[in-house]
Amino acid sequence: MSLILGIESSCDETAAAVVRNGSEVVGDCVASQIACHAEHGGVVPELAAREHLVAARPVVNTALKNAGVGFGDLDAVAVTNGPGLMPALLVGINLAKGIAIGNNLPFIGINHFTAHIYAAFLDGGRDDLRKAETYPILALVVSGGHTALLLIGADGKARLVGTTIDDAAGEALDKAAKMLDLGYPGGPVIQKTAEHGDPQKFHFPRSLTGAGGKALPPQHKLNFSFSGVKTALLYHVRREEEAGHKMEGRLLYDTVASYQEAIIDVLCRKTAMAAEEYNVRTVVLCGGVACNSVLREKLPLALPKSAELRLAERKYCTDNAAMVGGQANYYFEKSEFSPLDTDAFARLPLISEVPFVNF
Repeated sequence: MSLILGIESSCDETAAAVVRNGSEVVGDCVASQIACHAEHGGVVPELAAREHLVAARPVVNTALKNAGVGFGDLDAVAVTNGPGLMPALLVGINLAKGIAIGNNLPFIGINHFTAHIYAAFLDGGRDDLRKAETYPILALVVSGGHTALLLIGADGKARLVGTTIDDAAGEALDKAAKMLDLGYPGGPVIQKTAEHGDPQKFHFPRSLTGAGGKALPPQHKLNFSFSGVKTALLYHVRREEEAGHKMEGRLLYDTVASYQEAIIDVLCRKTAMAAEEYNVRTVVLCGGVACNSVLREKLPLALPKSAELRLAERKYCTDNAAMVGGQANYYFEKSEFSPLDTDAFARLPLISEVPFVNF
């Protein structure tokens, strides 16, 4: 039995959650910074850190109140210590360390990337991680910072079999929204705009798929690239404007729908290819872009029949603390705690295993 407080501050959302036994979310709270960053069209790290400083303690207190517990009831405190924005991460880490020291609690640093994968097993899904038939797992982690395919075996060993060689899918959506003056955050507004358009109206490139007639290098078979589709959108907009066409109405809707389709098509193709190549039993879709309804609809249609798709709930796709407190349970059970001099890290390190596979 465990009751763990999780804290998340890796980007632009301050979150806290109390999780029982690695699965049951008994209280949580999220403070969004969308309004603060909207005028900049993207996240400003220093501004994010200041907002975290303001929101962090009230968010923690609210999560505890919603759970009906106090610090004395907790067994440990966990926090995202990377990857993410360094100024933002440091706010959450130092708060968590203070809570741990002040209440004599074990301190656990959590990898944000693997926590996103674990999010698909919250709210009662933990038992599936203990079934041999669940493995191998292929996780598509797709967000503003990551687009990657992680293969996980029943022994807990893991390796990246595909990753982006330039931009992440979420970043490509955000940049498109900014380019077209659609607002912030980009992902949701792109999806909403695309609903009114024809996704087949315009053709945008599907990089690293061989679709353009160019031979695909073997080393990039399962890798992603989204810089080219962003450039194609820029040229498309320029051509239309030079022809005297305003980027509005039907033209805007069809452009956005076709652009979104290109990104989702690549995500589905690569994931299906990897699922077949490694004969996986479970495919996990997680990360902020996993909220996209078109992706959630099209990915299961692309996968081989032998693979079962597991979708993280939308509330656990975006940055949250439930996934942090949930994954921390596995370290707690093994008494594998982090030292209090644990630091933040900005970039994703090499992942060779995940903590939540145990039979």
